[in-house]
Amino acid sequence: MPKTPDLRATVAELLQGGHAHATLERALKGLAFPLAGKKPRGATHTAWELVEHIRLGQWDILEFTRDPAHVSPPWPEGYWPAKPAPPSAAAWNKSRAACRADLAAFLALVSDPGCDLLAPLPHDPGKTVLREALLLADHNAYHLGQLVELRKMLGAWG
Repeated sequence: MPKTPDLRATVAELLQGGHAHATLERALKGLAFPLAGKKPRGATHTAWELVEHIRLGQWDILEFTRDPAHVSPPWPEGYWPAKPAPPSAAAWNKSRAACRADLAAFLALVSDPGCDLLAPLPHDPGKTVLREALLLADHNAYHLGQLVELRKMLGAWG
């Protein structure tokens, strides 16, 4: 009989994506800076807005999960960039790198055998690491789907 994957491995796989939705890596691969601030007709957001929103949301969920003193930014303005285009190529690259780094940090957290995925968080007993991981996976999947659709509209997917 095949071995059933454990919860920790299943959650890590969900966070990494690649089954029902694009991975973060695939959605970002080859997305050039000149396209980051473009919003074609019918699009809701630019790539910059989506990537920054993913970064900010992911960072907030990660820090909320591991730091009881974390204070979330104000909603909604604290979760979206002020302008539709990145201020520079360096800011664009920094945002993409931060998305990768924070996802890796959350993966390390859920993969740590010392982390009880089901224990209530000390600072918010109604929440668990598992709940936050599922929230993060859901949030990323939604916005990565928007990013893929935007890239198709821009002719930059494939």
